[in-house]
Amino acid sequence: MTTATESSASRFLPNPKTVAIVGCPFRGGQSKEGVDHGPIHLVQAGLPEQLAGLGWNVHFDSHHQFEEIDEKDDPPIGKMKNPRLVSRVCEAVASTVGDHAKQGRLPLTLGGDHSLAMGTISGTLRRYPDACVIWVDAHADINTSETTDSGNIHGMPVSFLLGLGPKIAQFDWVRPILQAHRLVYIGLRDVDVGEKRILKENGIKAFSMHEVDKWGIGRIVEMALDHVNPKRDLPIHLSFDVDALDPTVAPSTGTPVRGGLTFREGHYICEAVYETGCLVALDIMEVNPSLGTNEEAVKQTVAVGCSLARSALGNLPPCL
Repeated sequence: MTTATESSASRFLPNPKTVAIVGCPFRGGQSKEGVDHGPIHLVQAGLPEQLAGLGWNVHFDSHHQFEEIDEKDDPPIGKMKNPRLVSRVCEAVASTVGDHAKQGRLPLTLGGDHSLAMGTISGTLRRYPDACVIWVDAHADINTSETTDSGNIHGMPVSFLLGLGPKIAQFDWVRPILQAHRLVYIGLRDVDVGEKRILKENGIKAFSMHEVDKWGIGRIVEMALDHVNPKRDLPIHLSFDVDALDPTVAPSTGTPVRGGLTFREGHYICEAVYETGCLVALDIMEVNPSLGTNEEAVKQTVAVGCSLARSALGNLPPCL
């Protein structure tokens, strides 16, 4: 096994490298119960010890608790569900992630639903305003409050980060400094009509599973990096929703879509980003232990979440 200390040196993190695990047991951005248990399962599966085994200093001081952020009166804004709760939690996450980044740590955020990326990426951009984002997902999560059908904010975080859609006072804290040319998607296969229009109108690069099948994952990752980080000199925030993987690989997730990335394709993305030496923040999102068809499916998905994190932090296959 090639470890983090034996492989790519980080361009942005001081030595000794430290990863800060940010556990976010939160489900307010969608309606299905259980995704808030994902971070707890990942930690209980031994992720902190696994990362320490790769040579990282691991900072983890328990999961963030959001009981103090309890919006009892949180009626919809338009179609948006739980807007005040989601906003306040994501603002808190942005502060935590930003603080870790400013201290030279790599924040590894464990979700929880993908609305949290509004906070994680905001936090990254506070420390690295020129960072680019690689978003690995079956879904674009770029609906606005006008285009959403479900009203679930886990399908909207990217629109807030880009400053798209109508201004909503409750989300004024989100600074829309992510630029469209610094964002790239890999693995899309379930994109709403309104989202397709948004992607096209804003010139956002997206590699669907059709392109993955056509070109192969190695070429896709190179093209994605060439687009957002052509000189390989910009910080990278990798936001990975486990539903990007095929349901046969990661069955315990809230919105599974057939025809996704294989086990190796998902891990190759993480390995290739690590090899750039540019990774400064990582999200592993939407592991939902309540949705497995059986205990084995839950264990499988949790194990995959852990192995994706290890791959992104230097657990590379041996060179033969």
